[in-house]
Amino acid sequence: MTTIAEEVLLLALSEREGKQLVGSTDLDVALGGALLAELAVNGRVGLADKKITVLDPTPLGDAELDAALARIAAESRPHKPDRWVYKLRSAKLRGRLLAGLAERGVLDEERSKVLGIFPRTRHPELDPSVERAVRERVREALTGAATDERTVVLIAVLHAAKIDRKAFPDVDRRAFKEIAEDHWAGDAVSKTISSINAAAGGAAAVAAAT
Repeated sequence: MTTIAEEVLLLALSEREGKQLVGSTDLDVALGGALLAELAVNGRVGLADKKITVLDPTPLGDAELDAALARIAAESRPHKPDRWVYKLRSAKLRGRLLAGLAERGVLDEERSKVLGIFPRTRHPELDPSVERAVRERVREALTGAATDERTVVLIAVLHAAKIDRKAFPDVDRRAFKEIAEDHWAGDAVSKTISSINAAAGGAAAVAAAT
């Protein structure tokens, strides 16, 4: 059983080369959003006054989900979803998810050096059946088939981080938008990406002026 974050990650990598199809910032935010949304799907957190609150602190048995749940439960006050997406996203999370998929034989791990100096790790697929099943589930939902909440969340996150454009280039964007529209997880991912990009743009402008 893959988590929603792992499914996002699989769809964000090219199958043969294991290269990211989108930038690290967008991908990391998407993974953070997927973690938060899966906690909601499993009834561990919910929205109250547009803020994330813990409904049930019982662990789910997944290290990443349980760590995120404990972190939310330990917070002194509730935050809006986009604030939690910002807090949960990280390159280390991406690395742990990749390592976990490699340990289970879903991905390979190829290490090399660029120009003989800079280390590089790529993760081509070893077991394509896992991603294939995810793709089939998404495509069925996009064609109007009855779908579950996990798939709706997956589609919302993919659309918000624009991974859908790379992972499903042959699919009309309107199909993704129709399912993803107004979903709080997708909105949180989109807002977080926009705020990070705006902050980076502001910092670049300041640097250029000095």
